[in-house]
Amino acid sequence: MPFQSPRGADDILPSDAHKWLRLEAEFRSHAGLYGYGEIRTPTFEEYDLFVRTSGETSDIVSKEMYEFTDKGGRHMALKPEGTAPAARAAIQHSLIQTGSPVRLSYVTPIFRYGRPGKGRLREAHQVGLELIGSSSANADAEIIEVTALYYQRLGLNAVDVRLNSIGRQDCRARYREVVLSAFESYLKDQDEEFRSKSLKNPLRLIDSKDPAAAEIVGSLPPILDYLEPESAAHFSRLQELLAEAGVKFEVAPDIVRGLDYYTDTVFEVTSSQLGEQLSLCGGGRYDNLAKDLGGPPTPSVGVAMGIERALLVMDQLELSGSAARLDFYVVSATPDANPAVRELARDLRAAGVSATFDLDERKMSGQLKQADRAGARFAAILGEDELQRGVVVLRNLSDGQQQEVPRARATEAAKGLL
Repeated sequence: MPFQSPRGADDILPSDAHKWLRLEAEFRSHAGLYGYGEIRTPTFEEYDLFVRTSGETSDIVSKEMYEFTDKGGRHMALKPEGTAPAARAAIQHSLIQTGSPVRLSYVTPIFRYGRPGKGRLREAHQVGLELIGSSSANADAEIIEVTALYYQRLGLNAVDVRLNSIGRQDCRARYREVVLSAFESYLKDQDEEFRSKSLKNPLRLIDSKDPAAAEIVGSLPPILDYLEPESAAHFSRLQELLAEAGVKFEVAPDIVRGLDYYTDTVFEVTSSQLGEQLSLCGGGRYDNLAKDLGGPPTPSVGVAMGIERALLVMDQLELSGSAARLDFYVVSATPDANPAVRELARDLRAAGVSATFDLDERKMSGQLKQADRAGARFAAILGEDELQRGVVVLRNLSDGQQQEVPRARATEAAKGLL
């Protein structure tokens, strides 16, 4: 049996690659408008990097991490998210300077061993932003504004920003007791591992998909009622700034995010354009992350946006466009014209016109079939008569219309047809 791609990992074929290229190009261009510079981090990192940042009770660490021991005996992991590696790199390379925020963007694969599904792969891809070094609500607002406008730039206009604040240590300590009290009976019926993780991080219960847990969550007071004064003021200011920027949002107390490093602001962007609520991305503030990694205390905020999720919506809405077609297939009507065919193809490419020819030197009819299979828009034909008269026949392959042009003007004429 022939080999297949691993379960939960997809091949991106030439017929689809243009979608990815467009989405990534739009992201790089959009992020650049706000001064974000691209960073590229390794595909694998030390395992402990993610334990320390995501939290040992998170599903990412406890269930989904692709981990391995390398030949040097080091415990490593394929990165399951992009923020921790970016923060590690910023600390390692001394990018963080007091009073000077660092704006980083990235395009990266991520790896999580979960159940593959619609828009959910084991090897997925993200674009992301990290704004490192500012505690201002302006930083939170900028990240959310850039994110919302990026989706609009892709044509996804019906997106919803869902916003919450999970406060700081005091807030979560008080809310922890509220959650554990409400879930006391529920936890008695769960296995030991689940109870242990819930006791370490009760907020994960709010994100549970279990209907029984969801019913309990519905009866909880919002965490917003327990915010410290500073966090409440920060959250209020953020809402003012988003309204000023024209970013529509709703306060959603059920959003807590699944990673331990979040503080204060957390948010998600969802789309209902497929008739169902589909989460496109999530992010928030992580002021303790740099310190947890051995760096200086550094307030930061960021977002990670799933590429596959965005493409899923774009495909359904027919926003992805079509792959670029080959401009010219250069055809030889006689073997004597083969050197001239190769030369013309090189001249067309040098002028920015995509062109190819038949490598197997088939008969003219076979070459024209190859041109059709390649999806070429035009054919440039050279035969014995054309060589003698110093001309090239340019044929439109959709309607058969053609014209003769001098060989010296063939490249110029070809560009004119495009």
